Amino acid sequence: SCVDFIEDMILRKLAPPEDVAAIIIEPIQWRGCVVAPQEYFSRLRKLADKYDFLLVDDESRTGIGRTGKWFAIEHWNIEPDILCCGNVLASGLPLAATIAKSKLMDWMEGSHAGSSGGNPLSCAAAIAVIDAIKEERLLENAVKQGTYILKRLRELKDECEIIGDVRGKGLMIGLEIVENLETSRASNEQAREIVLRAWRQGVITTLTDPSTIVLTPPLTITREVIDGAMEIICDVIREVASER
Repeated sequence: SCVDFIEDMILRKLAPPEDVAAIIIEPIQWRGCVVAPQEYFSRLRKLADKYDFLLVDDESRTGIGRTGKWFAIEHWNIEPDILCCGNVLASGLPLAATIAKSKLMDWMEGSHAGSSGGNPLSCAAAIAVIDAIKEERLLENAVKQGTYILKRLRELKDECEIIGDVRGKGLMIGLEIVENLETSRASNEQAREIVLRAWRQGVITTLTDPSTIVLTPPLTITREVIDGAMEIICDVIREVASER
């Protein structure tokens, strides 16, 4: 497994544990929308504890409700030592947060600063975002609508052999495009064509290397809007698949 590789190869042959300060993770890897197995982060947590280095959770892409939890790492019931959150905290305004255990937050006053630090407008926006997520039950909406999108895409996968995998949590969903299911070889050309044709019809998606299309609709999205977007996406995929 990956954790065994880290311990057996990296820590024992390349970077001795005493030289390692931390392991930085994304709970769901943005590039490719890769979702780790359920036991992965618990084993990584044990590894960090064993060798006394920190586990740092980067939630720049996955935090503040995107996956149906406030922070994606909650899906694995793991507590990191440090958690980083980006601009989603203030809905795009310049604001980031570093959250850590009290024993780590012992630096001298003024030793941590940034060009946007303490911006009152951004802080007010962040409070409004948090309130809206709670009051409008957007975590629940992310789970509900994300489950529906996954269902629609998995049904499409059964009829289109250029779809290699469908994965994700909440409203962070990856659609892997391949040449065919027999080889499962990534097809960047077909993936780019799908993204372009969907965009021309008003649906914005993101292509990450090498051929995974990522869908990250807003947490407020409704079933009606999803159905319209899914019709376009499904039609485009069928069209591209028929041209192979």
